[in-house]
Amino acid sequence: MPGAVPQPKIFACKQSQELAENIAKQFGVPLGNVITSTYSDGEFQPSFEESVRGARVFIIGSTFPPSDHLMEMLLMCDAAKRASARHITAVLPYFGWARQDRKDKPRVPIAAKMVAKMLEAAGATRIITMDLHADQIQGFFEKPVDHLFASTIFLPYLKKLNLDELTIASPDMGGSKRAYAYSKALESDVVICYKQRAKANVISHMELIGNVEGKNVVLVDDMVDTAGTLTKAADLMMERGAKSVRAICTHPILSGQAYERLENSQLEELIVTDSIPLRQESPKLRVLSCAPLFASVMQSVNTNSSISSKFLM
Repeated sequence: MPGAVPQPKIFACKQSQELAENIAKQFGVPLGNVITSTYSDGEFQPSFEESVRGARVFIIGSTFPPSDHLMEMLLMCDAAKRASARHITAVLPYFGWARQDRKDKPRVPIAAKMVAKMLEAAGATRIITMDLHADQIQGFFEKPVDHLFASTIFLPYLKKLNLDELTIASPDMGGSKRAYAYSKALESDVVICYKQRAKANVISHMELIGNVEGKNVVLVDDMVDTAGTLTKAADLMMERGAKSVRAICTHPILSGQAYERLENSQLEELIVTDSIPLRQESPKLRVLSCAPLFASVMQSVNTNSSISSKFLM
């Protein structure tokens, strides 16, 4: 029909191919065709193998290291802009470089702000992401940001476990707001871990604020990197008389010795989303898909409908 608005198109960065396929399936459209050419020195060039002129384009890709993942997202946004896409939505299930959200010492960058500006310069007209490391990162953008909460995924799972004497825990002071939000939804107690770091990823000391004796504890965090904090917190809580300890972490970075620490810890299970593909399997890992959440929000964005029902926290 002449003048009709083209159907939305969904494309995937290589690192999020499987998740993007699931999102496209939930959305009800086929995943768009992208071919990436790679030079012998490692330089690469993504190419849309179908027209995007006048279309609403969704580009799905988590930007966890290496930096090639971020670069691929930027190149695809730029390609869509130069191909005359009408709207370009960068869908970042995991927004990488978010831990550098402020100057915590002299002469360091604010990487999260830099990434925000690069995405906008590349052509992104909207950002959809989930469980940012710091909520204020939304303010680094001049474009609309839909900041989703994985609580809409985790809370139904926790309620199905039907744990008695449930206590929600934060592995550090910075996550206390998130822990209180979960405890309010689950009508449970809250405990907080206080930790001191010798340097990044190295904990020198940890203390527990609150009572966990006889409790089924669920640790809540936005990401798990080396798993040092989570496993140390779980062991500390079991020492203090907890009945069981689980953890829910939105983004399973799981770098370094994370899998080994997880296997050797007293954590009963670690519940994560598929925002980042797992490097390996583990009997202690349970993955809940975020594809239905992103597909639903993308549908709402496409039809200019409210997404306020997606925010439980």
